[in-house]
Amino acid sequence: MSERKKIYVLDTNVILHDYRSIYSFEEHDIVIPITVLEELDKFKRGDSLINFQAREFTRELDTIAKDDLFEKGVQLGDGGGRLFIETGKEFSNEMKKSFAENIPDHRILAITEYLKDTNVGREVKLVTKDINLRMKAKSLGIVAEDYRSDQIRDIDFTVEKNINVLEGIKDEVIARIYENSQGVLASELGFANGLKGNKYYILKGEKSSVIASYDPFTMDIKKVEKLNTYGIFPKNAEQAFAFDALLNPEVSLVALSGKAGTGKTLLALAAALQQSEKYNQIFLARPIVALSNRDLGFLPGDASEKISPYMQPLFDNLSFIKHKFNPHSKENQKIEEMLKEERLVITPLAYIRGRSLSNAFFIVDEAQNLTPHEVKTIITRAGEGTKMVFTGDIDQIDSPYLDKKSNGLAHLFHRMNEQDIFAHIHLKKGERSYLAELASDLL
Repeated sequence: MSERKKIYVLDTNVILHDYRSIYSFEEHDIVIPITVLEELDKFKRGDSLINFQAREFTRELDTIAKDDLFEKGVQLGDGGGRLFIETGKEFSNEMKKSFAENIPDHRILAITEYLKDTNVGREVKLVTKDINLRMKAKSLGIVAEDYRSDQIRDIDFTVEKNINVLEGIKDEVIARIYENSQGVLASELGFANGLKGNKYYILKGEKSSVIASYDPFTMDIKKVEKLNTYGIFPKNAEQAFAFDALLNPEVSLVALSGKAGTGKTLLALAAALQQSEKYNQIFLARPIVALSNRDLGFLPGDASEKISPYMQPLFDNLSFIKHKFNPHSKENQKIEEMLKEERLVITPLAYIRGRSLSNAFFIVDEAQNLTPHEVKTIITRAGEGTKMVFTGDIDQIDSPYLDKKSNGLAHLFHRMNEQDIFAHIHLKKGERSYLAELASDLL
């Protein structure tokens, strides 16, 4: 190992998060503790994303392992470092005092400590998405950090920048936006050429104002109508923007973000029902993240009973829409028929993964609990005529190995922002109740 290079020791959860993570450390060397391979072996069977990552890493390792991984290591492409596998090491006296239990995390610490002690002059870092393991490492004087290669540094700016409040707009221009259904050219408002993607504006003049959208296909600024959509009327400008994107046939990928009570899932479901004649099926799905990291098997009952508590919030949104109409109305009859015929499906996301979805309106709720790879996998299943909607709150993440900057929903905002077929609306104002809004802000 060259002395000028750093040594990065990767924890199991880094590989289960991104099986190509070994290529993310530039010219520096990578060490995989033998314990990590033991743990990965337990994850190779199954249909979830971590099982896929474990299998793909094993295949990748088999492909590149042409040299001695234990002594010489293997070169990771042009300009990359070398990959090594390090066998188990004895616990030091310092480790024995604090971490006597012989568990995988502690064996990884022992190997990292050994590398630090035997590579004097080189910086050795443990990379793990486990906060507790990072704290344990630091107690031993080991430098530890999160896996940051897929983190978005400017996520707050990305979230906010698709809705803009512009003041000083001429009242006559605002009047023309109201009068002309086609709107006015963006250039007339002084916007620079090269504006990309779907953008939303609150335009204010001296005596008037208008909520408007930028159409990347026509390059016009158009008035956004506040439309009653399957019994749901937008209560603020952001909800009106959300309906505009959800009902726009030119926008096939929508992201709705915002705290609890802002109406993300409700708006998406109402828009889907409003357009149900255009689609063969409506899917409303969410990932299952078990509480306290306990598997579903811990819960009592059969598979349906285990899943039911996780799906209840989706049924609550459907129930809210149904109560907007008379129980015997044609709208409620339509919903019941769609449920019976399985044209409206509420299900765990895992039950849909792997299917090819053509001419479907697909809503993914709680998308902040998905990894970037999961979001990519879901979107790449979209067939012809399918519209996909991802909703979530990047400040409320249940997955232990994701955060505000590394979750799949944040990556969706960041990577798709300027695409013509994508729209992102961040909902700020809670509309569930004053009590819910107050609790969300203060508690």
